[in-house]
Amino acid sequence: MNIRTKKLLVNTLIIITAFYVVICCLAYFLQEKLIFFPEKLSKDHRFRFDQPFQEMSFTMKDGKLVNGVLFKADSSRGLIFYLHGNAGSLDGWGEVATFYTDAGYDLFMLDYRGYGKSEGVISSQNQFYSDVQSVYDSIKTAYQEDSIIILGYSIGTGAATRLASRRKARMLLLQAPYYSLTHMMRSHYPFLPPFLLKYKFETNQFLPQCKMPVVLFHGDADEVISYESSVKLSKLFKEKDTLITLQGAGHNGMSERDDYREAFIQIVQRSF
Repeated sequence: MNIRTKKLLVNTLIIITAFYVVICCLAYFLQEKLIFFPEKLSKDHRFRFDQPFQEMSFTMKDGKLVNGVLFKADSSRGLIFYLHGNAGSLDGWGEVATFYTDAGYDLFMLDYRGYGKSEGVISSQNQFYSDVQSVYDSIKTAYQEDSIIILGYSIGTGAATRLASRRKARMLLLQAPYYSLTHMMRSHYPFLPPFLLKYKFETNQFLPQCKMPVVLFHGDADEVISYESSVKLSKLFKEKDTLITLQGAGHNGMSERDDYREAFIQIVQRSF
């Protein structure tokens, strides 16, 4: 190999390495924009839901306000504390509440920082967890904790599991959960080193610490979070925890499916 060829190879390696470093830096510093897709609402935005609701605000440790909505059932059997997915806001997510209130449960839904009317931005995993736990602790003062179901969907499943591992809710329900975001990153972006990920959201670490019954719902045609994530989580189950497979279901619209609704009613009736 002559000197010119060696120089060309060295320069090529330098360019490739520099490009890879740039990609890694962008992945690290912009990961909030790659994980969270909030819809921002103005402070004077008026929610218009077809059922009774109460808008609520909560002050976090740093003084920021986060917004939530409590939907009331005619005759409440308890509360569903619902942590929604990574896109949108309560303006859209609130539409799922009718099924749960018709089933006899109040439902509280939180908009994370930067979503809807909630102030601030998501800047760390611990902040995300702390906000969820702080709001839960405020809401549960109005309910017996053994009548509360913690329900997480998609990105909300990690925080829901972590919360359930530290509190004494009646039940934990997870819709389309991931094993961990590290696991997802390795599946989708195997060329990136896992240490870049600031948001581990380790559902797998918290699930074994949950003392209450746990039920996972996952579509076997989920194109966003692989069904195999729930299969992998099911290996961590204690006795009587359950994985319910929704045949042919994708990632979105789970709460509108008849098979999900029938299973939900059977499960809560059996538990309460």
